[in-house]
Amino acid sequence: MNRRNFTQLAGMSGLGLFSGASVSAAAKSSTKHSYNLAYAPHLGMFRHHAGNDPIDQLNFMADQGFTAFEDNGMRNREVALQEKMAQTMSKRGLRMGVFVAHEIYWKKPNLASGDLAMREEFLNYIKKAIPVAKRVNAKWMTVVPGHVDLRQNMAYQTAHVVESLKQAAALLEPHGIVMVLEPLNFRDHPGLFLAESPQAYEVCKAVDSPSCKILFDIYHQQIQEGNLIPNIEKCWDEIAYFQIGDNPGRKEPTTGEINYSNVFKYIHSRDFDGILGMEHGNSRPEKAGEQAVIDAYIEVDQFL
Repeated sequence: MNRRNFTQLAGMSGLGLFSGASVSAAAKSSTKHSYNLAYAPHLGMFRHHAGNDPIDQLNFMADQGFTAFEDNGMRNREVALQEKMAQTMSKRGLRMGVFVAHEIYWKKPNLASGDLAMREEFLNYIKKAIPVAKRVNAKWMTVVPGHVDLRQNMAYQTAHVVESLKQAAALLEPHGIVMVLEPLNFRDHPGLFLAESPQAYEVCKAVDSPSCKILFDIYHQQIQEGNLIPNIEKCWDEIAYFQIGDNPGRKEPTTGEINYSNVFKYIHSRDFDGILGMEHGNSRPEKAGEQAVIDAYIEVDQFL
């Protein structure tokens, strides 16, 4: 049965439009799904079902069978809330995914510029992110090197970025924490230094640290370079984390052009044991849209 139709079928059953057997089949399809990969929703994705309280939202995610959670804004949350969220995640079997480690400069060169004050600012953010990661049991934190410096050759910029990341990796390695570099597409984020997966691969190889890896955002790389599975394969030994979003629209899988069933099948075939962050919006509003997100993940995951 198509799980997207469950809510509609259940409503019709109340009107006596379906037989008992059909109602039973619909009820069976709503049972908690056991996912093959660790998909990670974020706060707000299911607020129409769970309400606005972060703890209630975490519990709802776990009730739906999700085993991970990510929160870009975690470092800016109150310590008491971080601790309460960590306790809930531990209790409900949710692994913590990424949070953004530092202030991202969307229009200003920072790491690419080689400016020592900008480098020091970045390293201070990394230092402050370490206790946050420990508090919420996070292994990964997102890093974006910022805008290109149009006054410098790209090779010099790369050298500047690599040096900054080497120093950051030295801070992270003793704690077993990994910064994941996220290439971002030219359409949504024009002018950023890091845009493509081969470039991220080159940078990670130059940094040469277990604490510097790639966050492969499937949405961004579909726009930027396409050729998804071959590029994932080429970068595999440096990828530590994935993020998800279909294109166009940056909504849940099955709403756009990406064949997520095949992409996930490849990732699963490589025995990936990390997290895949659901960094996208919902294609439809309110509860129906939230159920559509759940149904979409069941659909693309069930044949892995």
